Amino acid sequence: MRNGVIGLRKTRWAAALVCPALLLFYVGAYTSNATASVRAAPSISSLSAVVYEPQSGLVLYEKDARTARPMASTTKLMTALLAVENLVPNSTVTVPSAAVPVEGTQIGLKAGDSITVRDLLAGLLLESGNDTANALALLMDDSLPSFARRMNRRALELGMTDSVFVTPSGLDKDGHSASARDMALLGAAVLRQPLLAELCASQTATISVSGSQLTVHNHNKLLRLYDGTIGLKTGFTKKSGRCLVSAVERDGVTLIVATLNGGDYWNDHIALYDYAFTLVHRERLPDVAPSACAVMGGEASTVAIKADEIPSCVLKNGETVTAAVELPRRLWAPIRVGQEIGRVRYTAGDRELAVVSLRAAETVGERALPPWHVLLWRSFCTLGDTLLQ
Repeated sequence: MRNGVIGLRKTRWAAALVCPALLLFYVGAYTSNATASVRAAPSISSLSAVVYEPQSGLVLYEKDARTARPMASTTKLMTALLAVENLVPNSTVTVPSAAVPVEGTQIGLKAGDSITVRDLLAGLLLESGNDTANALALLMDDSLPSFARRMNRRALELGMTDSVFVTPSGLDKDGHSASARDMALLGAAVLRQPLLAELCASQTATISVSGSQLTVHNHNKLLRLYDGTIGLKTGFTKKSGRCLVSAVERDGVTLIVATLNGGDYWNDHIALYDYAFTLVHRERLPDVAPSACAVMGGEASTVAIKADEIPSCVLKNGETVTAAVELPRRLWAPIRVGQEIGRVRYTAGDRELAVVSLRAAETVGERALPPWHVLLWRSFCTLGDTLLQ
């Protein structure tokens, strides 16, 4: 690079190596974050657990995270996800007769009740109503086994390869199970749905069942116990033990914790968040775009470069970001403003963080030249490029 002009076809480099100032900033900042307040991994009561950061896909803690176990009412996260994907939230529906009665927790639905899908979802996610789970399932399929097949298809699409769904509510049935890792993936998919994220973060909601008002309460005590909690769902049966999928947002980082078969699962999650948040932070990626690129056959010899918006990413403390700048050796005029002329690919280890387009910040018109002159010059440059490869 000379005077901010790229003269190489593809230059791959760590930003820290090209610019010593960036080296000092990134290594220094990450080392400081990594050594200031890192805690030891906690000892927890839950038999299976995982801490997952959904944007990067980082797993920050795991304990027997791939063993399938009964997951009780955390199952309802899948039922809720399918409902928002297949039903209209504001539509009013009639509770199917096959949905009730049902054992376990209920909001008191009766066959023929009229209720909106949104209110069914509130009863499902806050009060953990098994009757609402059955109702939603039977609004999508003609039987609970048919809905279970739908659940399993969606699970595979989400990468939940350790899971088998048998019931929409999480009531114990032979084979109904999932791993902590899979439940974290499901939690991430639920948070991507604005309505479900809103409901999971609500401590109470008022719903209407056949014209009667009813207040439902969220069973997730972390909403009150731990700052930044934004969801998601509790679960318990004698067979499953205490299960919990939760999410916490702090300083632009969202972490999801899933635990199965725990004792003191509230404190398990608090300890895991206290630990995991010392391992990561959100950082804006460095701007490493060159200022200009050489232009041939144009009214100007260079074109100014402007990068698209550079995102921030979740990084492990101590990670080094590598930026691969991809630009042609030269550009041929004409060039129009906004034209994509290159890219910067950001990686951390084997993770691709982002790809940012580099665009022409101005228009460069073609210089009027005799046709033979242009052809000869382009042929010469092409030959030179070939010899340099």
